[in-house]
Amino acid sequence: MAVHDEVRPGLSPWRMVVGLGLVSLLVDMVSDGAMSVGGAFLGELGASAALVGLVTGGASAIALALRLATGPWADRTGAYWGFTIGGYALSVVSVPLLAATPLLGGAALAVGCALVLVERTGKAVRAPAKTVLLAEPATAVGKGKGFGVHKLLDQVGAFAGPLLVAAIAAATGRYAPAFLALLVPGLAAMALLFWLRARVPDVRVYRPRAAAPAVPRPAAGLRALPTAVRVRFWLFAAFAALTTFGLLGPGIISYHVAREQLVPPAVVPLVFALGMAVAAVAAPLTGWLYDHRGPRVLAAVPVVTAFVPALALGGSLRAVLVGVALWGAATGVQDSTVKALVADLVPPEQRGSAYGSFSVFQGGAAFAGAAAAGALYGRFGVLSVLVGVAQVVALGVLFAVLRRPHAPVEERDE
Repeated sequence: MAVHDEVRPGLSPWRMVVGLGLVSLLVDMVSDGAMSVGGAFLGELGASAALVGLVTGGASAIALALRLATGPWADRTGAYWGFTIGGYALSVVSVPLLAATPLLGGAALAVGCALVLVERTGKAVRAPAKTVLLAEPATAVGKGKGFGVHKLLDQVGAFAGPLLVAAIAAATGRYAPAFLALLVPGLAAMALLFWLRARVPDVRVYRPRAAAPAVPRPAAGLRALPTAVRVRFWLFAAFAALTTFGLLGPGIISYHVAREQLVPPAVVPLVFALGMAVAAVAAPLTGWLYDHRGPRVLAAVPVVTAFVPALALGGSLRAVLVGVALWGAATGVQDSTVKALVADLVPPEQRGSAYGSFSVFQGGAAFAGAAAAGALYGRFGVLSVLVGVAQVVALGVLFAVLRRPHAPVEERDE
């Protein structure tokens, strides 16, 4: 529908940012609670390191690469709320079902792997649409701050979920009851999401009111962008892919911690929680820096990422904890600022397509990184050199992106 001057949002921009952040907090308790022990759980079901790398890397790839379809689809239909709700529902349902997999005998591993993939499919369905919903109120308060605060809440959930899983695993000696308990925050998230949808059915009300006449929605897709903008966008996507490759993925890290028995099984989620806690601090800080210093803050990502493999897959608990902390820092910086820069590069009506296309690069890199970590498990020197070279190239690509002055796109009113 067209947005008119007399239309007022049912929630202020900050309340909408926080509301969507609380939804992410609750669902990340579900998703990251399961992810914190995903590799270890699959290992208990009989998976090898290579299979864990393929499944968790494939899950990350699905969560990102499928956005190439769901992003433009959301743009064409305008059903951003529908995609967001449907995607969250897939994650909320699939994780508790993991509790039943140990009862399935010979089918347990196959079903467990399938549910991990389904959960990440939910991420692919909702992510572009949810980011479009968030971008409008975030733009009204400052993109870096808006995305940074959202990421902070997101990371609080990513920290709390593993804590809940650890507590239940310590009390019961099993991971399965923890998966079932994660249904509670999942249902709370769905209730809040429907409430937000009822209060703000169209997030375009957050756009600045202008006296100029409304302009029609352009065709979905990135081909309509000026060539210089497209080139900068694809270079930035390549940078994000190279850094994502070096982050390996939490599945192989939790598998390593469990396999080497660096901590008791119930403590494995707490190792993941450390990374989430660091990301929770890094996200709003770098979001603020982005608003004040621009996208140059992203140069920290490849520098930090270069040290992740040798430490996170090291032989001592101290090295692993340092590596996980660096992994969390890089994740927090990347997640809070990457989306903000994409929103600056691409007009609002094409952001779904942009986030979808962008995620294909990250998805392929996530799969390649996790698969490489699984295949080279135990050969950390080779893996570290491979990741280090990728990060040097990433810095060069980022410098190419930043050669031109940073100029946010003009917000259009409809």
